[in-house]
Amino acid sequence: MSSNKITVPEVPDGFTLHTENTSHILLSSNEAFLNPVQEFNRDLSVACIRVWSEELHEFKKAKWLRAQEKRATKQKKRKVDGAADVSEIPPAPASTEQREYPHSKFVILEALSATGLRSIRYAKEIPHVSHILANDLSSAATAAMKRNIELNGLGPRPPPPKSEGEAPNHTTKPVEIRVNEGDACTLMYNHREPSKRVDVVDIDPYGTAAPFIDAAVQCVRDEGLLCITCTDLAVLATANFPEKCFSNYGGIPIKSEYSHEAALRLVLNAVSTSAARYGRYIEPLLSLSIDFYVRLFIRIGSSPMQVKRAATKTSTYWICSNCQSFHGQPLARVTETPQPNGSINYNFKLSGGPSVPDRCTECNSILHMAGPMWSAPIHSPDFVAKVLNHLENNESNYGTATRMKGMLTVAKEELPDCPFYFTPSKVSKLFHCVTPSFENMGSALLNGGYNISRSHASAGSIKTNATNADIFDIYRSWVKTHPVKMENISPTSPAHTMLSKEPKIEANFTAHPDINKYTSRIKLVRYQENPTPNWGPGSKAVSGTGPPGKRKHAEVETKDEEE
Repeated sequence: MSSNKITVPEVPDGFTLHTENTSHILLSSNEAFLNPVQEFNRDLSVACIRVWSEELHEFKKAKWLRAQEKRATKQKKRKVDGAADVSEIPPAPASTEQREYPHSKFVILEALSATGLRSIRYAKEIPHVSHILANDLSSAATAAMKRNIELNGLGPRPPPPKSEGEAPNHTTKPVEIRVNEGDACTLMYNHREPSKRVDVVDIDPYGTAAPFIDAAVQCVRDEGLLCITCTDLAVLATANFPEKCFSNYGGIPIKSEYSHEAALRLVLNAVSTSAARYGRYIEPLLSLSIDFYVRLFIRIGSSPMQVKRAATKTSTYWICSNCQSFHGQPLARVTETPQPNGSINYNFKLSGGPSVPDRCTECNSILHMAGPMWSAPIHSPDFVAKVLNHLENNESNYGTATRMKGMLTVAKEELPDCPFYFTPSKVSKLFHCVTPSFENMGSALLNGGYNISRSHASAGSIKTNATNADIFDIYRSWVKTHPVKMENISPTSPAHTMLSKEPKIEANFTAHPDINKYTSRIKLVRYQENPTPNWGPGSKAVSGTGPPGKRKHAEVETKDEEE
């Protein structure tokens, strides 16, 4: 990581200067593929890669220390076996300098670089980077990358001439950014051999990342990091295009208020199934639904046992079309049998089902099927805590630090084993009743012995290990003190069916002592408002040799011959 300050040259005619943190790029007037709102995405990526790199270093260092101890033990044993008497063993020479494990270097591959801003920021802000591969299919994009790399002082530099008696120059060299013009999948497939794999792969396309997932999971080293962005939430987070979602991600989306979390789980399942084909598994470190896109940070590893477990971490879901009650159906289950020698025998079996009747047990409405999707935790709380700690110590390095702190705090507090969430206002519409406050609903759940948290994906949301039936019973208790005009509700409506049931338990809405932990009294930007007017993913990048842009994949046009 270069620490040299870059002097920004005069902006040429026809260009505008865009500055983000310490990086600068030149944009021509007809280039519309850079979205300033994505600064949060880039800030978050820098922080997560830095924390991941420290974890990787500690992992390699621990492995190296174990090897050193094992080698020392073997050497000592050989000396003991070769000596006639233990007392004849000469003492080990005292080391004048303690040998230390050097910090691990790593390689980053950005498959769709466009202007190169992300790669430039990685080179300038992330330490211990060996080099960065910045790729784009467009020749205009690669030209823009080279221009911006030179602008930031990261271009190739000739070695300074040596003179006699001159001391060697030990100044830190800038990280090399190797620009490549070509198809992203081809580049990644060329790095799938174990000796050629890279440590970090970043995929940030316009739209879906589905065409790149298969190549990406093969070119990442074990313990490497895969960073994925998908902006096609119209496909992932709605039920408007279920056939498109299935063709891209191998699953059917959910039509409900928690569809944005389901979008994360659909992408995770797509990555998991792709990795499993090659004996690899995934470990989600951080999965966020942000504005108009999802951003995921996934650790990739190789393990036959973990690959077998992938089916147990995948479920289909039955979703009520009215009250949004959900019921999970794992694709497989595993039994663990302890053995006399202390080992455990794992037996993977088919999962029984179906888990629900043909209609919703709460409101008698039709059930829709969704998935398969990832049903295991979507975050690593330990990793998120480390990112938060890094942010506390380097807050001035990130322009969106306030929002990062808020969203990461919510993600860290999320219940790991509870898929999906609900918002009290949405459920109140089902019952046609006054909406209980977060304090009322949260206290009722806590007083009932359940756990709660917020969800980063929606403001005012609640995650809990209570069942849908338990939540609806709390609302029925709420309705007793906040009556509903039954004459205004049709006897054939689902709301009438739900209100006609008596609660099995009486909820206690007295303020729970721990409820203040979950309120927003801490001054954090937990949920961001629209940052600019007319904001969003921006205009689609122009293909061909025009202005540079992010490309999904090479498109070949064919023309049928006319008879």
